[in-house]
Amino acid sequence: QVQLVESGGGLVQAGGSLRLSCTASGYTFSRYAMGWFRQAPGKEREFVAGIISWSGGSTYYADSVKGRFTISRDNAKNTVYLQMNSLKPEDTAVYYCNTVVGVRAVGSWGQGTQVTVSS
Repeated sequence: QVQLVESGGGLVQAGGSLRLSCTASGYTFSRYAMGWFRQAPGKEREFVAGIISWSGGSTYYADSVKGRFTISRDNAKNTVYLQMNSLKPEDTAVYYCNTVVGVRAVGSWGQGTQVTVSS
């Protein structure tokens, strides 16, 4: 079955960096665009970043993270990454990956990984 496993979250001070990973199994990863989403306490889950199907493909971002976050993928490893720099307290959330169409998640959710940014 389809499985997405996110990792790499943690506690970091404002201005710091983290790199999240999401490893997929159970489907042909290379055929699908992938995205990162996040959900802060008391808020709805929101789109963060997306990358089309091939490694090195086009990327797109939410305005709130543009210039600070970078999404990438390695189809040989069935893994999508999110490099997060210049982190802010408002980036605190549980981060999830998923297959996407545009900014819309279309697959099953994993357990997510918690990112906490202290001020």
